[in-house]
Amino acid sequence: MDKVMKLASQKAVVIFSKSTCCMSHAIKSLFYDLGVSPAIYELDEESRGREMEKALQRLGCNPTVPAVFIGGKLVSSTNTIMSLHLSGALIPMLKEAGAIWL
Repeated sequence: MDKVMKLASQKAVVIFSKSTCCMSHAIKSLFYDLGVSPAIYELDEESRGREMEKALQRLGCNPTVPAVFIGGKLVSSTNTIMSLHLSGALIPMLKEAGAIWL
């Protein structure tokens, strides 16, 4: 869990993903479209991906991907991110974390 938390705090937006997950792709596309350059860790391509996935489960991520951290804090899953975006709350969160400036 320490590795996940360390990685999650190294950039304004961090996404733990799987390269074959369509929901992960949708979330990554959303952040790119908003002008965010997130750090992305593909768990199916990481040498310690299974260990990191178990740590995400212990943090409460179910399903484990995509797991999005903004400003070092776990925001959660696709449903949460999309709800925040549709309600207009995602952009202010990204600005506060320093992920976007405009």
